[in-house]
Amino acid sequence: MVVHVTLFRSDFALYQLKWALLVSGLLALPLAGRAQVRAAVRGTVGSGSSPALELATVTLHRATDSVAVKTEFSDKQGAFRLEAVAGRRYRVSVAQVGFGRYWSPAFELPGGVLTLPAIILVPSQAASLKDVTVTARRPLFEHRPDRTIMNVADSPLAAGATTLDVLGRAPGVTVDGDNLGLRGRQGLLLILDGKRVPLTGAELADYLRALPAEQLQSIELITNPPASYDAQGGAGVIAINLKKDQRLGTNGSANASYGRGEYGKFTGGLTLNHRRKNLNAYGNYTYTDRRYFTRIDDERQFVATPSLPAASSVLTNNQVSQLRSHAAKLGLDLNLTKRTLLGVSVTGLASQTQATTTNQTQLYGANGAPADRYASEVAQDINRPSGSANLNLRHPFADSANAATLTADADYARYRTTRLLDLTTYFDAPAQAPTLLTGDQRSTLSIGTARADYSRPLRHRARLEAGAKVTRITSDNEVVFANTANGPRTIDLAISNQFRYEENVNAAYVNLHGSAFKTTLQAGLRAEQSNTLAAPSDAASRTQHYFQLFPSVVAERTLNDRHALALSLTRRIDRPSYVQVNPLRAYLNATSYSAGNPYLMPATSYNFELTHTYRQKFSTALAYARTDQPIVNVVQPSPDGNHLVVNQDVNLRTQHFYTLTLTAPVTLTKWWELYATGFFYYNRFLGQLNGTDLDRGQVACNLTLNSSFTLPKGWSAELNGFYESREVYGFEALRARGQVAAGLQKSLWSQKGTFRLNVADIFYTTPINSTYTFANFTERFYRRQDLRVVTAALTYRFGNSKVAAARKRAAGAEEELRRAAGQ
Repeated sequence: MVVHVTLFRSDFALYQLKWALLVSGLLALPLAGRAQVRAAVRGTVGSGSSPALELATVTLHRATDSVAVKTEFSDKQGAFRLEAVAGRRYRVSVAQVGFGRYWSPAFELPGGVLTLPAIILVPSQAASLKDVTVTARRPLFEHRPDRTIMNVADSPLAAGATTLDVLGRAPGVTVDGDNLGLRGRQGLLLILDGKRVPLTGAELADYLRALPAEQLQSIELITNPPASYDAQGGAGVIAINLKKDQRLGTNGSANASYGRGEYGKFTGGLTLNHRRKNLNAYGNYTYTDRRYFTRIDDERQFVATPSLPAASSVLTNNQVSQLRSHAAKLGLDLNLTKRTLLGVSVTGLASQTQATTTNQTQLYGANGAPADRYASEVAQDINRPSGSANLNLRHPFADSANAATLTADADYARYRTTRLLDLTTYFDAPAQAPTLLTGDQRSTLSIGTARADYSRPLRHRARLEAGAKVTRITSDNEVVFANTANGPRTIDLAISNQFRYEENVNAAYVNLHGSAFKTTLQAGLRAEQSNTLAAPSDAASRTQHYFQLFPSVVAERTLNDRHALALSLTRRIDRPSYVQVNPLRAYLNATSYSAGNPYLMPATSYNFELTHTYRQKFSTALAYARTDQPIVNVVQPSPDGNHLVVNQDVNLRTQHFYTLTLTAPVTLTKWWELYATGFFYYNRFLGQLNGTDLDRGQVACNLTLNSSFTLPKGWSAELNGFYESREVYGFEALRARGQVAAGLQKSLWSQKGTFRLNVADIFYTTPINSTYTFANFTERFYRRQDLRVVTAALTYRFGNSKVAAARKRAAGAEEELRRAAGQ
């Protein structure tokens, strides 16, 4: 249940303090029940000349397909310990420079700790060579019960691409214009290196376009996040992890790529890293210069209203844009003591988009006869500098891998936007003097967070996790529009405005993990108290305070060697972002603009999922989600009349979502791996808007097929294809679309260099064809972009190539946040 209370602005700080104290007290609640814990396998590694080998790479594999589950390094005594889910079959491999790889027989891991016989490595015939290089490549996709991991760093298709391009090829992710979806649903929590990105819609899309894929390590698609994650995001969480060099000594890499579609696209970057026993300093920088086009054809039908006659219009829009961005990160990890790790990092992303849009509009009367005809030219200069800083601490209370651990993080991020607009309209029929609308829009968004997480083992092989987090978001926005017609310039007070938005969320959670008799259980509860303030300059302020509980439960049962079942239940929320409630306008052309909706309400959802896993690799999942007051994006007639349209978000009454998910990772040969996913779903929306009653749904599917090829002489290749069927989302109906992309990769210069060549959207099948239908209005649009691109890229790595042992690495905040989330 959600309770909304409207108070005067003076009460806002008082409620923040009151609820922060109340929520923080949840950490002292009594805890009961049993939860998931992982069993462990341990052993020692030696050789014929030494009973102990340090820094040997020990990997735990699934016995069925040899996919790596976990990797660790042996210590000074040659000992190792690997944790995994009990009741499943595994194998252990051990590798060390100068020795042949060792493979253990398959074994079933019982509860508790299994000790393997001592492992003795045999010297390899290549041990006498001066340079011996051991390489290991993670699979492109890894499927786990609650998430899919896409390892981007080694993908040939990532070269020269943007983060938005890579997400568009991820299994189950849809990119509909500027809107992101996961498995047929919108409303996501996007996390970058453990930190929330508080953007949505066009601003989020522009941010992801400015972030080069060369900086990405992996992307995690989390459909059932545990209680340690924010409850924001009804469809789930997309966690983007950036690269971080783990090599010892001083080293780095340089990369450059050039792509060509209709226009050119360049990306270049440099990374540097210095790591020694108790210190790691690192930094990277990437520059991007991309030009591209966007072409939109519109057809609109207006039904007669008391204030406006019936009409129709045909529009063509042609936009040419240039995006330049600078992305950088600096960090320092320091071992304060044997067990205390301190990390600090700063990141920056500055982008500038200069775009020119030409528009032709023909208006027709009710009888179909041509009426007004005019053209417009829009020049926009958009600057988006942003920066963030993080301070983090990790302290395990013992040397054991299973010791109680405390982590703490403090983050501050600031996003600024300056949008300058010149919109000139030329009238052909009836003829009149041109008009000029200028706009100066400036906004500042700041987000500060502080969190602490505590994890400790309990009796009976259980583990407790608990934490608290405080988030504060502040957004200041101002826009001034001026009209120039026949000489005089006047400020348009009707659409010039100021808007301030504040959001404070105080949260606390507890998680219990445990296992017994081939059954594992994770149960968590998260409490969040929210305070929001929306204050436009021309209307009364609107304040809301509400408290909610978000339970999450995941139970897994291993039936036998081949079959396992998992059942999950989560409750989530979609709070409107500052962009979605900001009523200030951003014009696209003379007939269209976008604006926020200050009356948006948060949407809450319950999510159920039942998953069957066969041979620990093939999975089938059935899921249902019910969302109350879902937030959807619509295009509808503007209250201004004059056949203008506005793009904004609105609340509907209910959304019902049913899905069947099939996942099949297959090793066809030693050199060919296939990862296939299929999402079959039914989305049904109920609500009312703009005089139109909505009860609409349709069966749809999203299919992804990815092939990875390991070829001789250092070559590898990747082929990716996806298909999105026709679907209905609220008042919008989208036609089917898809894409095929291919990439080739070659190792050079004793594996210090990598050459990549790829082609995206080979058959140019990604244009969006969509229709919005209301009782009094219909719009059909066809959108094409510069997405068929051929890219060549070169990367060179220099310096020390020895990788640090995992137990000696100083972990930054992003690694600790992922660990705290059970990843």
